[in-house]
Amino acid sequence: TELFGLKQTKRLVFLEDGYVRMFLRGRPVTMHVPDQQRGSFSLDQKVALPDKKLKLQWVYGYRGRDCRSNLYLLPTGEIVYFNASVVVLYNTEEQQQRHYLGHNDDVKCLSVHPDMVTIATGQVAGNSKDGKLLAPHVRVWDSVSLNTLHVIGMGVFDRAVTCVSFSKSNGGTFLCAVDDANDHILSVWNWQKEKQLADVKCSNESVLAAMFHPMDTNLIVTCGKSNINFWTMDGSTLTKRQGLFEKHEKPKYVLCVAFAENGDAITGDSSGNIYVWAKGGNRISQVVSGAHEGGIFSICVLKDGTMVSGGGKDRKVVLWDHNYRKQAEMEVGEALGPVRALAEGKPGELFIGTTKNAIIQAAFPDTLTPIVQGHTDELWGLDVHPSMEQFVTCSQDKQVHLWDIDSHQPLWSKTIEDPGRSAGFHPSGAVVAVGTMTGRWLVLDTDSRDLVSVHTDGNEIISNVKYSPDGNFLAVASHDNFVYIYAVTENGRKYSRVGKCVGHSSFVTHLDWSADSQFLVTNSGDYEILFWEAGSGKHVTNMDTVRNLEWATYTCTLSFSTFGIWPDGADGTDINAVCRSHDGSLLASADDFGKVHLFSFPCSQPRAPSHEYGGHSSHVTNVAFLHNNSHLISNGGKDTSILQWVVA
Repeated sequence: TELFGLKQTKRLVFLEDGYVRMFLRGRPVTMHVPDQQRGSFSLDQKVALPDKKLKLQWVYGYRGRDCRSNLYLLPTGEIVYFNASVVVLYNTEEQQQRHYLGHNDDVKCLSVHPDMVTIATGQVAGNSKDGKLLAPHVRVWDSVSLNTLHVIGMGVFDRAVTCVSFSKSNGGTFLCAVDDANDHILSVWNWQKEKQLADVKCSNESVLAAMFHPMDTNLIVTCGKSNINFWTMDGSTLTKRQGLFEKHEKPKYVLCVAFAENGDAITGDSSGNIYVWAKGGNRISQVVSGAHEGGIFSICVLKDGTMVSGGGKDRKVVLWDHNYRKQAEMEVGEALGPVRALAEGKPGELFIGTTKNAIIQAAFPDTLTPIVQGHTDELWGLDVHPSMEQFVTCSQDKQVHLWDIDSHQPLWSKTIEDPGRSAGFHPSGAVVAVGTMTGRWLVLDTDSRDLVSVHTDGNEIISNVKYSPDGNFLAVASHDNFVYIYAVTENGRKYSRVGKCVGHSSFVTHLDWSADSQFLVTNSGDYEILFWEAGSGKHVTNMDTVRNLEWATYTCTLSFSTFGIWPDGADGTDINAVCRSHDGSLLASADDFGKVHLFSFPCSQPRAPSHEYGGHSSHVTNVAFLHNNSHLISNGGKDTSILQWVVA
């Protein structure tokens, strides 16, 4: 027994007659070996890496909800912005994206060098698999080759880098950065030498912008809560002069800063006022009061010296002449959200980033074309269309989007009453079921997006909605520990409850149908694997009934065919989703460390080898192969991003 115990702690997986037992957090999970493998199966078999790989093709969404000044046009015709840990270079005319993948967690800020090629991006502190902190830092990289040139501030910054900016007047030799430490340290670097030149405690409140003055290498302007500060660098010291509001209304927040052609600083604030600060001074020389209703999140001075400002509450983009007189305005629709960032495009064209994570191509007087859209809250729900190049996502932002793989745009979007959590297409593709965070689930017509049916089972999260392969049943898995089974008729338009699976002692996390639609298998939060009869929901306890079944999608993280995805010492919550390709050769998993893994299927050896792919930050919540296996789609949870990978 001692040897046995030793074996168990080291391997965490061992084989007995007819079953494999794996330990997760010390709990045994028993998985039954199919009869045809019983004689030959060994835990020591070597498994090959899959012959296919993934290549990131498209990033859906943009991080506008809590980041600013993160949208620019490059001379290549690409706009540059970020989402999750990917920096996206998107050529809107050619409908092509390139991706800088040097970061290992959320990117929070971006600056383009005066040479318009070099880019600096700053990231948050991340967590690696073994619980080590990944240090926040700035990466300086070449936007043509996508090569990393310099990594700055490893071990210097605290929590996150929230602002970054290149100097303008000395050819861009300096870089300033602000971190998210309690004192929000402002530091200045010679980025080519990776050497820090100066640093100073900036503010104990958040700092929203930090910019070098375009005509004075030694002047940096920062703004934030109730303040604007002008910092002069002399050797390694930074000296502060506070902006004086004097008789003018002191705003709660100074939200953004830009510079006029003559060197004046221009600020937008939370009261909707634009203040002009005379060049090099700390006093207000001109006021545009009530420029917007509510806050002004972005100001962009155009090449011809005119200026545009973007409003939060009023969602307006306003064009101002050289004397700050209003020339024109347009309003962004409510569905796309308040204005967060503005960038000049080609002559007469603007790019607008919004707090609802959309990017719009715009031109006065009223051309507004959304070119990037995304979710704005935690994202779990994903399923692929059974026969078309489409997929559906639903998120806690109460939005359901049906996406087209080729145009990368939503074919439609629908707002539902409750935060969304899970989605599943009917095998006919005619309808899609959506599970919510509240126990309600609904069925939408895929063509018209009309509501076909609404039901409520329990009052907890519906973690899974899945039709049987023959389309005659729908299984609805809940955090109330039950699975509700419905008979489905009229091509997914009519539902009547025929069973309830009772037996789990924890919430249901994953489920799958047998290929013949006769049985269900479920996983739960306490790592149980249970089997059920489809028509009645009756618990199947005789393993010989289910041991040799072929499953429809292999979306259970705990099963004989998928247990190789678990790393040693894993917590049972480390992997959020798994999915097999439709040709049966590949298995993809989504983990809590921002990674998508690609394994060979079946994956029945401990610690099976995999290709690993970054791009998401925090937890990846779901993965699904397109019906023809050409692409894999992955969902980020908190990062709200959707990544589209080519399988090749």
